[in-house]
Amino acid sequence: MMRKTVPISAFIICKNEASTLGACLESLDICQEIVIVDSGSTDGTLELIEEYRLRGLPIRLIHNDWPGFSRQKQFALDQCSSTWCLNIDSDERLDDDLRAELLALDLERSEVAAYSMRRPDFLPGYGYPPDSVHSKYHCRLVRKGARYDLTLLVHESLIVEGEVRQLKRGRLLHYRNLSLQEDFSKLNGYSRLKAIQSHQRGKTSNVFKIAFKPLAQFCKLYFMQRFFLCRTPGFVLAVSVAGYVFMTEAKLWRLGLDNAPAE
Repeated sequence: MMRKTVPISAFIICKNEASTLGACLESLDICQEIVIVDSGSTDGTLELIEEYRLRGLPIRLIHNDWPGFSRQKQFALDQCSSTWCLNIDSDERLDDDLRAELLALDLERSEVAAYSMRRPDFLPGYGYPPDSVHSKYHCRLVRKGARYDLTLLVHESLIVEGEVRQLKRGRLLHYRNLSLQEDFSKLNGYSRLKAIQSHQRGKTSNVFKIAFKPLAQFCKLYFMQRFFLCRTPGFVLAVSVAGYVFMTEAKLWRLGLDNAPAE
C-alpha cells in the first residue's frame, strides 16, 4: 500500500547523530522529500541513513563542510525541491497528531507564509511536559523563499515575511536525553557563541546583568511557564537554562574586558 504523503521537503543538518536520527526519519515518512546535509559523520550516521533510504524513504544525502549553524541550515534549505520546507533537527520527531495535522494541510491553496509548532523538551526522569506547561512555538514549516539570518552564530532564526500560523494540535518532540555532563558541555559551547555574537553586535554585560538575568530566566521557566509541575526534572531544566544565561553574560563581560582599550 502506498504511503500518504504531503508536498513537503524536510531538511536536516547533522554530524554524528546515529543515536537519535532513526526516530526522526521514521516520523518523516509523510514527506515527499528528506534532505540530509552531513558535515563529516564517523559514528555510523551515514550507514543508518543508507539503511532508511533502502527502506524506501525519499532521502537525498549531501555532504557540506561545516560553515556554522545558520549557513548550514541555509545550504540545506537551498537543496530542497518542494515549495514547502520543514526544518527539523536529528533529535526531534513529529508526534502522531502533528503528522496528521500536516497531512490535513492544503498547502497548495495556503496563503500564509509559514507555520509554527510547539516543541516541548524531553525531561529525563519525567518525560514530555503536559500541555499545562508552556511550550514555545517555533517557526519550522516555511516556503522555500524564507531565509536564515546569517549573522547569527547560534540559535539560528528564519526570516519570514507574512503571516505565521500556529499548528495547535501536534507537537515537535525534542528528545533531549543528555547526561548533565553532556548537557552542560553543550550549553558551554552555545554560551560561547552567543557571547561572541552579542559582542559583535556591540552589546556589553555588567554585574547587574550577570546576577539578575539568570534569576529572571529561572523564574520565567519555573513559575511563569509552570515547569514546577514537572517536579525535580523541571527544576533541573530551569536551573540549567539559568546557568546558560549566566555563562553567556559572564563570557560577554569577559570579552568586553579583553577588548577594552589599555589605560
